[in-house]
Amino acid sequence: MSTPYQDAGRSGQKRRTFEALVAAAREAVAAGEAPTVDSTAAAAGVARSTAYRYFPSQRELLAAAHPETARQSLLPADAPGDPAARLDAVVLEFTQLIVNTEAQQRTMLRLSLERNQTGSALPLRQGRAIAWIQEALNPLRGRFSAQEIRALALAVRSAIGIEALVWLTDIGGLSRVEAMASMRWSAQALLQQALDSGPPPAAQVPARPKITS
Repeated sequence: MSTPYQDAGRSGQKRRTFEALVAAAREAVAAGEAPTVDSTAAAAGVARSTAYRYFPSQRELLAAAHPETARQSLLPADAPGDPAARLDAVVLEFTQLIVNTEAQQRTMLRLSLERNQTGSALPLRQGRAIAWIQEALNPLRGRFSAQEIRALALAVRSAIGIEALVWLTDIGGLSRVEAMASMRWSAQALLQQALDSGPPPAAQVPARPKITS
């Protein structure tokens, strides 16, 4: 991701400053901390006034520091056409990403939950995983509507990710390898259920009417 300030002139130097700030923030998150713009600027050796030009608030900083930010797709270049194989490839890559960045993911999850309790959610749940899963399920278009594919993607997402990893390892007592295998199995089971019996019930629920003033 980039910022409006970063995109205007002297892009090379600004990119290096941006990357230094993000690296410092990610290092703090990996240590279980909640970095502020001030603390990140100090750690990166960047002036506070400059740091705020990139990240006006902690919210933007934490969004940039999230491990998943830069990924656009999880499919391999030679992605198969079979939806089950495509989904497994995405889930495998996604769960490996979660395990590889587990410390950061756990901190982000904790911070997100804490902020939700105060009514100010961090912008960390931006649906990237949903888009990756939907891309894997693209071969089902024609059989399922876009709404039905999204409902299936939501069901799959609910069974994978840092939330599932925390439960399977901390509560279920599985190893990381076993947890990854369980999440892959769950994703395939959900896909097969959809193919056999139709998409999840969420696809049948009409959208709430918008309230206009």
